[in-house]
Amino acid sequence: MDRRGGGRKRIQALRHLHKYIRAYLWRRPQDGRDGGNSLKRPILAALLAGLCILPAVSSAETAWPERTINVIIGASPGGDTDFNARTMAKYFEQVTGSTMVITNMPGGGATIATSAVKDAAPDGYTMLFGHTGHLIVAEVSGLANYGIADFEICCIAAVDQGAVFVTSEKSGLKTVADVKAAEAGSLTFGTELGGYSHLQGLIFQDATGVEMNVVDTGSASEKIASLLGGRIDVAGIAYGAVQDYVTSGQMTVLGQPNAERNPLLGEIPTFAEQGVDMVMNNPYIVAFPKGTDPEIVAKMGSVMQEIAQMPEYAADLEQGFKQPVVFLPKDQALTRLNEIRDAYMPYREALQGNR
Repeated sequence: MDRRGGGRKRIQALRHLHKYIRAYLWRRPQDGRDGGNSLKRPILAALLAGLCILPAVSSAETAWPERTINVIIGASPGGDTDFNARTMAKYFEQVTGSTMVITNMPGGGATIATSAVKDAAPDGYTMLFGHTGHLIVAEVSGLANYGIADFEICCIAAVDQGAVFVTSEKSGLKTVADVKAAEAGSLTFGTELGGYSHLQGLIFQDATGVEMNVVDTGSASEKIASLLGGRIDVAGIAYGAVQDYVTSGQMTVLGQPNAERNPLLGEIPTFAEQGVDMVMNNPYIVAFPKGTDPEIVAKMGSVMQEIAQMPEYAADLEQGFKQPVVFLPKDQALTRLNEIRDAYMPYREALQGNR
């Protein structure tokens, strides 16, 4: 549905009615009689006054978006964040008729991207698409001196339930039991220090009771290269990015950090099933600069909710990164994000000490 087109049609219809009433009001009575028009004219005049307002109101309802929206993400092209942002943009254009342009600003634990959005004009045409690593972990770790309270949170557009923990072939690790049996300090967990994967490593250490060397390997693609090269033993990563390596035997999946099995991941067990108390889901957040018109924020939330109900959108998420559809509107999103922030705060010193 083209919402802009629907708005234009409504305005055109109102203008035609407006023109008709004006013509009727200015028509001269014939043979001195007005056929009751003297009674009708005050009513029609009042209606005309109302119609003078209606086009402006209808126009305001469709005033956003009127031009291209710049969606900034703190990740490189090709990863799960980039995929989710581009999938959103694809269906946003179908729903609204307007275009989103994705701008990749990786680096600095996504602080380059989040700073750019935070400091942008709050006009509704600069938007952040990120995840909890960008807006919560960066604050907790000290990479950023701002957090979710410094943005207009629109919604949680999706949740990464397609992440798994994998081991390299050279590590010899096949199960969680193998990890638990390892000597302290003998395993290397690949992360992006100060980011979400760094927190994954710290929580995995606590959950398994095994001290590991948490090292900086960089982005998802760099983690994959390090796993294949045997430079790291374990990493958390989107299953869609490593499925081929798992199938070929170059990597082994230990488990999924979901509360319940994501059916799109097949028979991969949760960590809870294996006696490891670890649940980590990573919501993808849509946010605007602080001070953005609440109506624009609400409209974007409504569009995203409509997108989330589209079967073809669900199919894209499943095919791309084994994600089920999840959408949370603003209030629920804020509640969820604040809960996550509270859960991550105990790791503040550990995150800052390993930067």
